[in-house]
Amino acid sequence: MQSDTLWSVYLIRTRHNALYCGVTNNLSRRFEQHVKGTGAKALRGKGPLTLEWSTKVENKSLALKLEYKIKQLSKKQKESLVLGNSTLQLESMLCEIP
Repeated sequence: MQSDTLWSVYLIRTRHNALYCGVTNNLSRRFEQHVKGTGAKALRGKGPLTLEWSTKVENKSLALKLEYKIKQLSKKQKESLVLGNSTLQLESMLCEIP
């Protein structure tokens, strides 16, 4: 794997309106895995799934740290991120990551 590969942090919505956060270096492949039921166990049987939001970051370490920060957010804050109302919040989270 190349060291210059960009990583994505993403949010997927389930049929029950839950938001799942994950990371990958190939978003289209990973989303297809989730849809087929071969991705995360947390999403199996919860379709239809929709990819609601994603952002690219420069490396896996940063992606995992951002994923952790997003998972700490409330549902309301995640919804705000999906709607694009939280650009400053996202930038703030990225600045807080060492």
